[in-house]
Amino acid sequence: MQKDLESYPHLRPPSAALILENGEIFWGYGLGPIKASIGELCFNTSQTGYQETLTDPSYNKQIITFTFPHIGIVGTNKLDNESKKIYASGCVINQKLSNYSNWRAEKNLDFFFNQNNVPCIYGVDTRVLTKNLSNNGAFKAALIHFGKNKDKIKKLKIELKKWSGLENLDLASVVSSNKKYSWDQGVWDKKINKYKKIDKNHYSITCFDFGIKSNILRNLNNLNLKPTVINANSSFDEVISTNPDGIFLSNGPGDPYATGENILPVIKKLIKLKKPIFGICLGHQIISLALGAKTKKMFQGHRGSNHPVKNILSSNVEITSQNHGFEVDRDSFSKNIIETHISLFDGTNEGIMHKTLPVFSVQYHPEASPGPHDSHYLFEQFYNLVDNYAKKK
Repeated sequence: MQKDLESYPHLRPPSAALILENGEIFWGYGLGPIKASIGELCFNTSQTGYQETLTDPSYNKQIITFTFPHIGIVGTNKLDNESKKIYASGCVINQKLSNYSNWRAEKNLDFFFNQNNVPCIYGVDTRVLTKNLSNNGAFKAALIHFGKNKDKIKKLKIELKKWSGLENLDLASVVSSNKKYSWDQGVWDKKINKYKKIDKNHYSITCFDFGIKSNILRNLNNLNLKPTVINANSSFDEVISTNPDGIFLSNGPGDPYATGENILPVIKKLIKLKKPIFGICLGHQIISLALGAKTKKMFQGHRGSNHPVKNILSSNVEITSQNHGFEVDRDSFSKNIIETHISLFDGTNEGIMHKTLPVFSVQYHPEASPGPHDSHYLFEQFYNLVDNYAKKK
């Protein structure tokens, strides 16, 4: 009978629930620990890379709904993590896959959620949920894997009502590394089936860790740029003590305005040094704030690996990987800002550069992982700026 229950889960009572702020409840079945979590509910349209997505620190305090139905099909492994753990608050998937198949797979999705102490719900109609989010914007939500005990749901509803949401939350300080560290790993080498180790580096890059992904560091290192990663709230003197040839501002979670309250004075001073500066995602928003622009919460954030972006300078269209719920307001651009990229989904800003200084940034993720490689040229663009700066010193 147990096999029948696994094949037809509707024959048994639910063991998990997804509760929306409007009171709507989606019942399902739990994976991972018996646990509850609260976060902003979003959806991601990627068909690959669920492990990389879950371990992206930018998803802190978010509950991810995957629109692709076969999440878990290639299992999980230690090499595909983008950070040290799952940072998402929870996960919503359509179905549980009993078997996985991939030559690199080590464990199934249930083990992965238990290992990271993050709850997941399956058996939910993710099509209905995604349509709801598309029409109404992001919801505050609670996810609970209650097993056989529903008693905690009532208390969880009260906690959900008290949660204020992502606005005004500085989550970059929460996920940032407390210790400075160097990085020597390059991108995956298909010939040897492992990440390359880069021993020779031309230039030193100091990276603000607002929630940095490993593959960003790999792409920098692959171009012989030696990354040194520092805390999100590092002082100007701490940055200068690393003697950087260039400065990088990483992706990360939360409200950019809240994060900027601590770090903007430092970034403004660094911009005046005329050193090359490159930002991705939250880093893009922080650079924009430092240059006088404003940010705002989006009605519908961008999350997936199939987002078309137009490079205004070249007229090329790139298919990009994205994860952001805040945007830079182009109506607030100062005269020193040139818009370089726009979304072809909704026309929102996707990139800027300074008119005269070696400072540029993009809202999307050129390092992919998961996602397409159309935008890898941006790392080369950064390298060229660093190279030119170093030769002029």
